[in-house]
Amino acid sequence: MIKGIGIDIIELDRIEASLGKSDRLAARVLTASELGKYEELTNWRRRIEYLAGRFAAKEACAKALGTGIGKLSFRDIEVTNDEKGAPKLTVQGYDHYIYLLSISHSKEYAVAQVVICEKA
Repeated sequence: MIKGIGIDIIELDRIEASLGKSDRLAARVLTASELGKYEELTNWRRRIEYLAGRFAAKEACAKALGTGIGKLSFRDIEVTNDEKGAPKLTVQGYDHYIYLLSISHSKEYAVAQVVICEKA
């Protein structure tokens, strides 16, 4: 049974402008594991897409849970990849749900959608 859905879209220019000033946004949004992968990226554009995609995924997840960012922090939500490379979510304190995540990028935007289902 579906418990919630959420979607978020963000302009890549906003992420780029923030990163141009400092890496504070990356440190605030990404978990330690995500930050490690982010720091391994040598292509500036790929760093922007990576951070924007995770930002959108975490916002979409918080919307789907009905909590918003506030009750949950960005670092309570982690985006990893399964064995085929598809993104997946884990959320501290909410492991009783199944999370379905899709992230996409265009030249100007990153978008993410999350569907939350009850475990059988």
